[in-house]
Amino acid sequence: MNVITARHPACTRATVLIASLCAAALAVVMAAGPAAAQQRPAGCPASVPELFERVSGAVLSISAISINPYDADRRVERVMGSGFIIDTTGLILTNSHVVFGRQVILVTLDDGTTLPAKFIGADPVFDIALIRIPPPTKGTLPVAQLGDSSKLLVGEDVFAIGNPLGLDQSLTRGIVSAMNRMLPGAAWSLTEPLIQTDAAINPGNSGGPLVDTCGQVIGINTANFPEAQNIGFAVPINLVRQVIPFLLERGRVIRPWLGVQGQFVAPELKELLRLPLVDGFLVEATDPGSPAERKGLQGGLFEITVNGQPVLLGGDIITELNGVAVAAPETLGRILGGLQVGSLVRLTFARGGKTETVEVTLEERPVMPWDGSRRSGAASPPAQAGAAGRLPGTGRTLFF
Repeated sequence: MNVITARHPACTRATVLIASLCAAALAVVMAAGPAAAQQRPAGCPASVPELFERVSGAVLSISAISINPYDADRRVERVMGSGFIIDTTGLILTNSHVVFGRQVILVTLDDGTTLPAKFIGADPVFDIALIRIPPPTKGTLPVAQLGDSSKLLVGEDVFAIGNPLGLDQSLTRGIVSAMNRMLPGAAWSLTEPLIQTDAAINPGNSGGPLVDTCGQVIGINTANFPEAQNIGFAVPINLVRQVIPFLLERGRVIRPWLGVQGQFVAPELKELLRLPLVDGFLVEATDPGSPAERKGLQGGLFEITVNGQPVLLGGDIITELNGVAVAAPETLGRILGGLQVGSLVRLTFARGGKTETVEVTLEERPVMPWDGSRRSGAASPPAQAGAAGRLPGTGRTLFF
């Protein structure tokens, strides 16, 4: 039997009214939602296409050639990278591993014009370089605006613009995946926290800008992990700002150098060996010709594996620098920050159960063979670097 239920007219009208109001409210929310999500501060591009249009004119491609007369098989090496103009006089920022040591540097602008570039200076440690092209006789060069990387938050949208695999003026989109990230096994890991992003960074992207939603440069794309997907890194622009004056004035950054490689004594190592290891910096190797080597500091003699990572044991353990205990990277970083070339350092270390002290005069750090070798994204060929060394979160080999 069918049952028919009659509704009161007033109830029907009320139901229709409520439904209409809900539909109207939903329409307002749906209309406002995307606009609210895309809302940017005043003066910022309203959309990604507008952002690209604003920034891309200052982004350029770089092709460079180096000649090695001692390598018959690969005498000529060609690399491709990116860069961006930061001054109307033709000053360009890029990565050191794109242009440092190259005999020929050519720049192709957004309008297709190709110009020779003059090398100004480079810092292979932080992977920052400056080159210059002549300004045009008519008009002015477009310039990228530098932002403030200290204000970045994890989860914010970022955009990488560059020339991956020679595909000029390509834009990829992602977010800030992490801040203050350290690449593994690098000489600068005490002082160079990087921006991690999932915006695609491929060979050819190196030296290009990483920009925020306002189109301001907050980093220089510098590396990725080839074995991973969407794990890329950029040098924070605030760090770049600090380096630029040195490159303009001297063509390089002058750093004090002791010449040791190693890592801090980890609790896992003490537990594994069950030996009375002192806290400090375990010297695994000394750089040939370094002040440390000349003063007789000793590196490791045999290798063991701890949590899948190699450790060279048997070397000296540096416990103090100028009377300050060295037990953590932060402490070492503060001490090194107060030193300069020519500083006399009182170095205390443990060896064979005894404590010894020597005085060492720090010298200027030379360009080392591994500088820049752990970066990737610049050249194809050579094969991508960036995976060598120790993964973040494990024991890291430090150099200073």
